[in-house]
Amino acid sequence: MEEFYTFISEQYILPFYLIVWIVSMAKYSTYFDTPLKFYPVYLMYTFLNELLGYFIKYFDEFQVVDIEQYRQYNVIIFNIYSVISFLFLYYIYWRMVQTKKHKKWIQIGATISLLSYAISLFFQSALYSNLYYADMIASFILLFNILLYFKEKKSDPNPYPNKHNLMYRLSLGLIIFYSIFPILFWVGYEAPKIWVNYHFRTILRILILILYGSFLVGVLVHRRRAFG
Repeated sequence: MEEFYTFISEQYILPFYLIVWIVSMAKYSTYFDTPLKFYPVYLMYTFLNELLGYFIKYFDEFQVVDIEQYRQYNVIIFNIYSVISFLFLYYIYWRMVQTKKHKKWIQIGATISLLSYAISLFFQSALYSNLYYADMIASFILLFNILLYFKEKKSDPNPYPNKHNLMYRLSLGLIIFYSIFPILFWVGYEAPKIWVNYHFRTILRILILILYGSFLVGVLVHRRRAFG
């Protein structure tokens, strides 16, 4: 029982991921026929990836690196997650925008993002380090895609308020998170003393709670007719 309480106190975000997924499934009927129809799959993948990361870090049976000094390293699964996650989010915004020019820009951005990850492999090992430069480029591209969505949203004739729009709330959470997350990771690798001294890990956890809090509120208050 003591180990369970320790796990919850240190990994409290993990249960939160699961709660958001459960609520998203309970409200699935309100967005199942929208570009977010695979949203619960994305949320469950996030939860399982984080859970696997925990197992790799603390249990020898789940190691992915054979070298003794790196046995706790789990960054490879998070590098893979980053690529899949960004591509999924790009796809959503590609579906959401209506202007052909904007769709083309999102396609170009996705290509640049993939190239940045491919190029990073020549300078960083995906087994031992987060591809944080590629993450930064991919994050800025995602922010650009969200701005395209908001630009079109201004002329949207939908009379329903945005507070009931899951897509709108999801976008706000993503903007907050990805405006700061890549900078935190860059500092964590390039200036680790600043990461430790200024408690950037805590800041990152707060950002994750804000992001998934926006996801949770979004699915709770979402109204089908407000989606757009």
